[in-house]
Amino acid sequence: MKTKRLTEMEAYVVSHGSATMEELRDAFGVSMNTVRRDVAELLKTGSIEKVYGGVRAANQNVIQAAYPKSGGTKRAICFEAARLVKDGDIVFIDSGTTTVQMIEAIKDLRVTVITNNIQVMTKALEYENIRVIMLPGEVHRNTLSITGEDSAEYLSHMNTNIAFMACTGASFNGVANSSPLEYSIKKAAVANTEKAVLLVAGSKFGTTSLLIYAGLNKFQTVVTDSRIPPAYRQRLKELHIDLRIVKDAAEEG
Repeated sequence: MKTKRLTEMEAYVVSHGSATMEELRDAFGVSMNTVRRDVAELLKTGSIEKVYGGVRAANQNVIQAAYPKSGGTKRAICFEAARLVKDGDIVFIDSGTTTVQMIEAIKDLRVTVITNNIQVMTKALEYENIRVIMLPGEVHRNTLSITGEDSAEYLSHMNTNIAFMACTGASFNGVANSSPLEYSIKKAAVANTEKAVLLVAGSKFGTTSLLIYAGLNKFQTVVTDSRIPPAYRQRLKELHIDLRIVKDAAEEG
């Protein structure tokens, strides 16, 4: 469990470029003392380095390494979610380390992608059949995303067929994220779509985070892995939500 968490924490920091200690605590649902111990071990590997208030990737050029082109639970989640997309759809793709792999999954479709995710935009530009609309606003380096009230206002005037959403935690109270800068964007995305789809690792269920941007009942589909606790499987069933479960990478091989 600890080894897996260390690997995931390292990938999180590398993919985001940097992270505060509080952000790591919320993202992994552990105590601050555990975060400090984990960070101390990761610093020994040389892949991350200490900065004021948190850590950052030691080599910013390795950011893409956190998004493998094959394998992994996140990839499986995205490819399962992509089955919901058809030619001509207008889709919103949220910021996050999971959602960026949606482009690989829908690259053969003629679609319009609206996003605040810089990684998604960069990847989508490789495919002429994908029309890309980037939200306006300020670049947030920690999440490699565009943020701000201008982003949310712009998105509130746009309707999408599907919104693929990420989170740092999902509980019975709702789906949450840890960044106030992205809160209003996520709310607007869910409010202005025909179908809201949550892409979430099973380990994030039962984890609380700073800001709840939508109730579980606001999602028509949830795509996750087999680590989702039984109580949440039951709750999603009671809400008549389409629950799709992929195999966790830890179970593969």
